Amino acid sequence: MVEPKGKAKKASVEVEEETVQEETVQLVEQVQEQVEEVAIETEEKAARPLDEVLGQAERAYAAYMEAERQVASAYKENERQIAKAYKRAEQQSKNTCDEDIRQALRTRDEVVTQALKTRDEAVAQAEKAFKKVKEQAERGCEASVEEGWQKREEAAGQAWQLREETIEQAWSIYSKLVR
Repeated sequence: MVEPKGKAKKASVEVEEETVQEETVQLVEQVQEQVEEVAIETEEKAARPLDEVLGQAERAYAAYMEAERQVASAYKENERQIAKAYKRAEQQSKNTCDEDIRQALRTRDEVVTQALKTRDEAVAQAEKAFKKVKEQAERGCEASVEEGWQKREEAAGQAWQLREETIEQAWSIYSKLVR
């Protein structure tokens, strides 16, 4: 997919190419006009002496050669301008890409930092919940142990009481027998 920035770069390169091509076409048209003018002058002066005709032919040839040099120069200039436009577009594309990469790295770092912060908060909450549950379990255990001890003491006390009563009954029965 071509980004709007890429389209703008491509469009500016195309505009520069069109401008250079238009200048080249204008230059070629000027040269053609000069050659046509010389040809018209040559036809009008056909009656002139041979030296004059040769002089005009030499001037026409020199004008043609100059026009050819100008056309070649215009093509070379066009090539240089297109190369400059391409390099500018390439540099702009590189700069855009570099900025996009920097932004992506910043975003990644921010997301990772936030994820680490969230993880740390979750770990702290889990540790707090664990500590609370552990304390509750400890208190519950202590209460159960205490209750167990109390029941044992009560049971032991009742058993001792029952033993005492049973022994007393046994002695009381024995004492009645022995008398």
